[in-house]
Amino acid sequence: MRGLVLGCAALLLPLLAAAQGWTYQVRIDAPRQLESLLEDNLDLVRYRTNERMDRDQLQRMLRAAPEQIKTLVATAGYYSPAVNISLDESATPTVRIEVQPGAPVLVGEVEIVLEGFASSSGAPFDKDALKAGWDLPAGSVFRQDAWEKAKRDILRAVVQTRYPRAQLVSSEAVVDPETRRALLHVALDSGPEMRFGALKIEGLRRYPESAVRNLNPIKPGDVYSEAALQAYQGKLQETGYFANVEVSADLSSLLGEQIEAAEEKAEGVPQPTSMAPLPLLVRVVENKRKNASVGIGFSTNTGSRMSGTYDDLNVFGLKMKSALTLETKRQQARSDFYFPTTADGYNDSFGAALERKDIEGEITRTASVAAKRAWGTPLLERSISIEYLNESKTVNRVLSSHSQSLPITYAATWRKVDNLVFPTKGYVLNATLGGALLPVLTDEKFIRATARGITYRPLSPKSTVILRAEFGALGSAHQDGVPTTYLFRAGGDNSVRGYAYQELGVQQGEATVGGRYLVTGSAEYQYWFKPAWGAALFYDAGNASNSLGGLRPKSGYGVGARYKSPVGPINVDVAYGHATKKARLHFSLGFTF
Repeated sequence: MRGLVLGCAALLLPLLAAAQGWTYQVRIDAPRQLESLLEDNLDLVRYRTNERMDRDQLQRMLRAAPEQIKTLVATAGYYSPAVNISLDESATPTVRIEVQPGAPVLVGEVEIVLEGFASSSGAPFDKDALKAGWDLPAGSVFRQDAWEKAKRDILRAVVQTRYPRAQLVSSEAVVDPETRRALLHVALDSGPEMRFGALKIEGLRRYPESAVRNLNPIKPGDVYSEAALQAYQGKLQETGYFANVEVSADLSSLLGEQIEAAEEKAEGVPQPTSMAPLPLLVRVVENKRKNASVGIGFSTNTGSRMSGTYDDLNVFGLKMKSALTLETKRQQARSDFYFPTTADGYNDSFGAALERKDIEGEITRTASVAAKRAWGTPLLERSISIEYLNESKTVNRVLSSHSQSLPITYAATWRKVDNLVFPTKGYVLNATLGGALLPVLTDEKFIRATARGITYRPLSPKSTVILRAEFGALGSAHQDGVPTTYLFRAGGDNSVRGYAYQELGVQQGEATVGGRYLVTGSAEYQYWFKPAWGAALFYDAGNASNSLGGLRPKSGYGVGARYKSPVGPINVDVAYGHATKKARLHFSLGFTF
């Protein structure tokens, strides 16, 4: 009986093993680049845990593996590798793969043939610059992915401007394993030159055509450019009038001409070097005219917040945006009206606001009306504004002043950063100059200037140093009569961390009020552990005063967490105020300006 049981077990074990799958391990000994390539693509790795695997199938894959490995490493530029494969069945079956790649194949001669590409003094085309931009030059390692990318990139460089119908008519890479050289040949046909024609607009119902036409930087006769199309589309999306915008060249308008050209080309008829202008087509889906929203939140600067907004995109042809904000230290109601952008690129607006602030023992109540003209690009923004303010101020619970003022202010912002939302390299500068210089609706004449700057300096792919500074000065015969909005304070999330919002300034009894001068600075080191998560160390210093000699900087320092959210960088900091001997939590979204 015992022998019968043992015999049955011997017969069942292979069946059970086959039912459970014949698993094995794979060990690869190769340079890191090739190791990752083989782990991702080699059949021996892919099927090592397959339930249907058995020893016979493994042996078949072992015999096929050397050729597959040579094919794979050839895509990385190695055409003469030494491959050794063994199977160790002593314990858990283990396949050992050793790859010595040898010397890589290098790019030898590169021949780029450009057919067409008509050029004239009025419309030059730089063929040499196009060839110089080739991404796989002689002497570089020939890799299949780099070869495919180089072909795509040179074709993209052509079709994105002037020649959208360009084609890659031939390409060839001849590899000589003995000399380890790859000879490359690429031929491009430009096709006909294309230029923009007249503007066509589809989808407008409620809003005037000027909202679309005035933002158009493309003129009839301009050469085709995808960058110009994308820039125009971005401007239209920023207006807020449209839920969806599509800007394109209307190729369908030339369908008949294209069919006729194809027939003539088949008959050997010479083709023209240019085609009729392409209509510029703008398709829009309008946003709903009215929109309302409510929200709650919290700011480490001004406390708990409740807010409500109401927007109407067509009030007598103007866009209206209004908001009511109720915070612990600040309450505001305002409404602004925006004209459509003019044909010259000006953005004009006007509005009115009521505001109450209770900051460090100083309570201000302000009513204001303002008008503003803004123009420029994200790289250089400029504006000029005129504002009438009527303000009452209470300090230490005593009504101390009532003032009115009519200042005019010019502002400019320069940006040169690698990314407008998540900058890691470059700088941003902002400067303002203005004041109330005429005795018109003004109790105290004054002049005011500010300058702010922030620079990003990468130390490594994962670390960045951020330096920030701010200066401000106000000149007037007397300080009484100058609205508190135009005086200076420091402290808070985007100023000197470690101190309360606008806590630093001129001491007046138990209250803190604004001063004539401001100086602040900051140095921060950021390190990104993951693409979206980082940490920071920082040191801030600054103060506001009524005299340059009284600007005794107060310092704060601490650590923070950083997160790249879809709406911008989120910063959470814990800072210690050296002067107050207290730690404070700070939260902010985005960078200072």
